[in-house]
Amino acid sequence: MNWTLACLAADLVEDTPLGVVVEGIPVCLVRTGGEVFAVHDECTHEAVRLSEGDVVDGVIECWRHGSSFDLRTGAVLNLPAVRPVAVYPVREVAHDVEVDVGGA
Repeated sequence: MNWTLACLAADLVEDTPLGVVVEGIPVCLVRTGGEVFAVHDECTHEAVRLSEGDVVDGVIECWRHGSSFDLRTGAVLNLPAVRPVAVYPVREVAHDVEVDVGGA
C-alpha cells in the first residue's frame, strides 16, 4: 500500500465531512461511530462534492439531489445516483490520517 498523509486526526470532527486532495485526487474523509472513512469526493450522479453533504449513521448524502452512499462500501442507497462511489483504504497513525488512493 502507498499511504499518503491526508490530514491531522484532530482535523476530523464526528459526522462532519472534510474534503482534501491526496495525490491530486479529491477525497472526502469522515469520522463517524469511532471509525474514519475515505471516499471519492464527488457524487457519481453529478460532479458535486460529497464533502459538502450530511452524514448520518454511516451514510453520506449529496446535498444537491439527495443521493446517499454507504461510507463503508461506497454503495448507492438511493437515486438519482446509480453507481457506487470509490472507497479508499484509510488509517490513523499517531496523530495523522493516511489514505491509499491507489487502493480503491
